[in-house]
Amino acid sequence: MNLRLARTARAILACAAIAASASPAFAANFNPRDTSVQLFEWSWNDIATECTQWLGPQGYGGVQISPPHASKNANGWWGVYQPVNYVNLTSRMGNESQLKTMIDTCHAAKVRVYVDVVFNQMADGSSASNGVATDGSSWNSATLSYPFFSSSDFHGNCNINDADYNSPSGRNNVMFCRLGGLPDLATESSYVQGQITNYLNKLMALGVDGFRIDAAKHMQPSALQSILNSVKSTHPLTNSGEALWVTSEVLPDGEVTRSDYFGIGTINEFQFTFAMRDAFRNWNGLTLSSIPSVMGTWGNWGGTWGFVQPQNATILINNWDTERNGSSLNASNYTGSVPNDTQGTQRYHLANIFMLAQGYGEAQVQSGFRFTNKDADRPTASPYLNGQAQINVNWDFIHRWTGLSNMVKFRSATANQAQANWQTGNANQVAFSRGNVGFAAFNNTTGSWTKTFTTGLASGTYCNIVSGSVLNAAGTACTGDSVTVNSSGSATITVPADGGSVPPAVVIYTGQKVSGGGGGNCTVTFTIANANTTFGQNLYVVGNQTALGNWTPASGYALAIQGSGANVPWTGSVALPANTAVQYKYVKWNGSAAVWESNQSTSSGNREFTTCAAGTTQSRSDGNFKF
Repeated sequence: MNLRLARTARAILACAAIAASASPAFAANFNPRDTSVQLFEWSWNDIATECTQWLGPQGYGGVQISPPHASKNANGWWGVYQPVNYVNLTSRMGNESQLKTMIDTCHAAKVRVYVDVVFNQMADGSSASNGVATDGSSWNSATLSYPFFSSSDFHGNCNINDADYNSPSGRNNVMFCRLGGLPDLATESSYVQGQITNYLNKLMALGVDGFRIDAAKHMQPSALQSILNSVKSTHPLTNSGEALWVTSEVLPDGEVTRSDYFGIGTINEFQFTFAMRDAFRNWNGLTLSSIPSVMGTWGNWGGTWGFVQPQNATILINNWDTERNGSSLNASNYTGSVPNDTQGTQRYHLANIFMLAQGYGEAQVQSGFRFTNKDADRPTASPYLNGQAQINVNWDFIHRWTGLSNMVKFRSATANQAQANWQTGNANQVAFSRGNVGFAAFNNTTGSWTKTFTTGLASGTYCNIVSGSVLNAAGTACTGDSVTVNSSGSATITVPADGGSVPPAVVIYTGQKVSGGGGGNCTVTFTIANANTTFGQNLYVVGNQTALGNWTPASGYALAIQGSGANVPWTGSVALPANTAVQYKYVKWNGSAAVWESNQSTSSGNREFTTCAAGTTQSRSDGNFKF
């Protein structure tokens, strides 16, 4: 099973001019980088909505978007991988203005934006036979005529054969011949590098935070390094003040030395993708208990499959390529040609939870759309109806699935915590701890698993975040399952069988601890009136606590309006740490723009109080909104 079969039609074009200087992007206090999500072919407007509604509040560190270049108008998802013009960023996902708005909105929600960039090859056919590109541009692959590129900017017309992928002797063809017959840009050329650099610089000026380099193994590492060095010379940091994030698509075929790409950034570690497929499907002799031997263990990574070291790896259960060609687990392929790992089983959901629970690499979740034809393009319907997410309808919204989504903050909380206390039942039942912060148990069988586990955690009661459990408003109980850990760090747990409505896993961590939590919570009811809100505005409490958004309006605590009209009261109750000094303000928020009390987002005019004792309640009747 090989990924290259799904990429028989990819191309890229770099623009010739850097965008006019733009104001720096919002200097966001971003979520941790541990987990990002690929929103495959989502429109820019919809991504902006999702950053605000879900990605930011749930703790996702980044969103990877589809290529924003002007591309061939094709009746298939692969059309976005056949670019024509990078000067005018008008794609099927939106235009340049919408792209910029989306980037700024995601930043305000603490989410970075990573762009999938493709500059190995160009669109096939011509505008005469296919119609103009998404921005109205013309091209002709027969004459190698594209905006800002001509025949001298391409490699010769030779093809890559399957045998080329199996030995180092084929390396030259892999880099210098046509992938799927598409015109192959001479990325070693200084002129071509200049055009690609201009394109990436334009994206940097718009505020993007990183790049995923498509088909990287089909280009010379030295050429990619030269391009990225040029970009970094102009943009030593992103507009938000961080180092540029870069990951490269490098398939582990026999002709490539993957370490040649480490100086550019991480690589997509497809060995992890393939291992998860085999372990969770029990293919090729693998089971869950095989995973440590295949990929290695904490501090001794590599294993029998030769995994790269975690600092060099971006890992994924699947992406848009692999879910179509059968080389991974998948949830959205309903063609019948490959297994769908959601039908009669929870193994796809379970594998994603496992990915986020373990400590290797930086994780990406794939979220796209359901399809019965593997070449089908994105749905015409929006992912939302009247502002409500339509989960598992046309768009799959995998990143919102409860057990998976709750794992994002677990992964951040357990960062750098050793993976230890590996425990097994049968070959498909495993568990482990993450330092003294988290514990996870997985049951990829049709029978339940009961065992007394060593969790590594302090005594107390913890919510099982897989079952949808989060602390209630008072912080005194779980809304779903819970686990009690005794004074020796052990807990007797029954992990459910596969095949039910909930993934067969139990995951607990210190961020969802009910008792013995070092102080507990105080439930505070906030009330404010006379905010003079307008249609589309809601009222939030924003302050110096996580539950109040850590001063980020999009992540603040949303109040409920008590009636109708611009000046009726708003109120709501939220659990805050007990006996804690709190600073806050009320903020009017419409999903993209904030109106702060006193028109200031600074510390001037902050409201202040100390929360009540654990398990008790408190009211803050604050009178009127301060103008």
